[in-house]
Amino acid sequence: MATAKKLSSGSWRCLVYSHTEKIPQPDGSIKKKRIYKSFTDDDPSPKGKRRCEKAAATWAAAKEQYTSPSKLTVKQAIAKYCDTKSNVLSPATLRGYRQMSKKRYAALDDKKICDLKSAEVQDWINDLSSRYSPKYVKNIYGLLSAVMDTFAPELHIRIKIPQQVLPDLYVPSDSDISAIIDYLKKNDIQMLRAVYLAAFGTLRRSEVCGLDRKDVCGKIIRVRQAVVKGPDRGYKTKTTKTFKSQREIRMPDFFFDILPEQGKIVDLTPAQVTLRFKRALRKANVPPFRFHDLRHYAASIMHALGVPDQYIMQRGGWSSDVTLKRIYRNSIKDYENVFTDKLLSHFDSMQHEMQHKSDISQ
Repeated sequence: MATAKKLSSGSWRCLVYSHTEKIPQPDGSIKKKRIYKSFTDDDPSPKGKRRCEKAAATWAAAKEQYTSPSKLTVKQAIAKYCDTKSNVLSPATLRGYRQMSKKRYAALDDKKICDLKSAEVQDWINDLSSRYSPKYVKNIYGLLSAVMDTFAPELHIRIKIPQQVLPDLYVPSDSDISAIIDYLKKNDIQMLRAVYLAAFGTLRRSEVCGLDRKDVCGKIIRVRQAVVKGPDRGYKTKTTKTFKSQREIRMPDFFFDILPEQGKIVDLTPAQVTLRFKRALRKANVPPFRFHDLRHYAASIMHALGVPDQYIMQRGGWSSDVTLKRIYRNSIKDYENVFTDKLLSHFDSMQHEMQHKSDISQ
C-alpha cells in the first residue's frame, strides 16, 4: 500500500501509479513516462495521514479490479483513455471521441481489449467503410489504435483502412468575395469583420471568435486563442489548434476602421458565424461554400501572387504544406485564366517567330 508523505505545507500526499504514456520525441524515438494519481489531505495529524492512504488504497483497488488491461473491454478502455487525456486533448477532439464512442464501436464494445484479433477488427472496419467516408473511418480507427497502444501495447493488429479520397475544395473568386463584402458592409458589421479576418488574414472560424480588442497592437493582430465546443457542448476558450497557429498577422488598414473600442472583435459563436455566413451568401447571390473556404481563398491569392510557401504557412498557421498543395490544386479560376492566357500568348509568339524564320529561309 502507498505510504503518505508530509508536504512542507503540512498536508499529506499519496502517489499511486496510474499508467504509462508514450511520448514521441523529435528524433522519432518514443519516451515512456509513468503517470501517477495524487491524493492529498489537509489535516496534518495522523488521522489525515490514514485518510489519505485509505483514499489511495481504495482507488488502487478499484483500478486493479476494473481497469486492469487484462480485464478492460473496448468500451471501458475508450472511456478511460478519454478521462486520462481530458487535460491534454482539445475540448473539440475530446467531444468528438466521446460522440464516436457511443455508437461506432458497438461491434467491439464488449470484447476485451487484450483479446482483439486482426480479423475481427478488419470486419468491423469493412462494415464502417460501407456506411461512412474514408476520412471518418480513419478517425474512428485512429481512436481505437491510440487506445490499444495505451492499454494493450503488446497487440499487433494489422488491418487495411479505405483509401482516403482528396476533397474537392472550393476556392471562392475575387468576385465572390467582393459581393459578400458589399452585402455585409450594409447589413452585418460583425460578419464583415469575420470575413475580413478569414479572407485577408487566414484566420480559422474558432480563431475569429477568440479575438479580443486587446489582441490588436498597431496594425498587427495577435492570434493566441480559439473558441471551440467542449464535451458538454458549451463553448470554451482554449489555445489555438497547433503551436504554429499562434502567430501575428498584419491586416489591411481598412480593417482597423471598423473595430470596436473594446471587447470581442467578433462577438459571435462559431455556430452563429456559420449561420450568418450562409445567409449572407444567399442574400448576395453567391454560390454556396463554407466559411472555412475563405482561408483557401487567402492561400490561393498569396500563391498566385508568387508568395513563397513558407510565408503562406506562417501567415495561415499551417504546420505542413500538405493542405496548401490541395488548395492550389483548386486554384482560383480568375487567376488561372490570367496565367493560362499568358502561357498561350507565349506559345503563340514562339510559333509566330518560328513561322517567320521559316518564311525567310524559303
